[in-house]
Amino acid sequence: MPRSTASGWIKRDKKTVVSLKSHDHDIEKLECEVVRLRSQVAKLRAIVRLLFVVLKLSGFTWERFGVPNGAKKLQFLNSLGEAATVVPLRAILAFLRLSHSRYHAWNQSETCSLNDRNSCPRTTPSRLTTGEIDTIRELVFAKEYRHLNTVALARLAQRLGKVFASPTSWYRMVRIHDWKRPRNRIYPPKPKVGIRAAMPNEIWHIDTSIVRLLDGRRAYLHAIIENFSRGTLAWCVGGTFDPADNCHARMVL
Repeated sequence: MPRSTASGWIKRDKKTVVSLKSHDHDIEKLECEVVRLRSQVAKLRAIVRLLFVVLKLSGFTWERFGVPNGAKKLQFLNSLGEAATVVPLRAILAFLRLSHSRYHAWNQSETCSLNDRNSCPRTTPSRLTTGEIDTIRELVFAKEYRHLNTVALARLAQRLGKVFASPTSWYRMVRIHDWKRPRNRIYPPKPKVGIRAAMPNEIWHIDTSIVRLLDGRRAYLHAIIENFSRGTLAWCVGGTFDPADNCHARMVL
């Protein structure tokens, strides 16, 4: 045996050996213990399932809500570390809808005070704030703007001074947050009553009708309509669409 091997065995620290704890219980006590543990596991599963449903229905997202200050965020990270010793970290992050990149960025940050949504956010002037994202969501689901598409909605928000963002940013927000706009659009009511005269001979207007002949040519029937009585004052048939042909029209009284 080499001297280095013997010296390493002597100087090496003793390893901690983990073994099962010896029990003096009989089979009946062990079965009662198993029943008690199964009951606790069933209760914990029910509570976790209920919390998962409540979290899903609340619409909680880390983009809209964040840990308010550094102390609470540090407490949150410590709780995650303790839970990761029992449950896989991937399953915990999937349950909390927290990305791996953000979690590791929180852990690796040393100079940041952890006061924002992210540990060390990059300051970009064109980045949408939480208030602007909420405004975009309100406009997307607004009933009075259901007849507008996303591009027109983005331009309307700029004219109103609410959100100054490009239509591409609107499309990205709709895609990321999975906002489903109603398919059935409600168009504003169109006016059915046009110009109405209050007395005879107050308003005249010209109406032109196109008549297609058998040889392929077109004839234009010009008529002068009195708005109050809806009567035809004069008419003529011309070969052009020019309403000036009504100057030579024959009066019909």
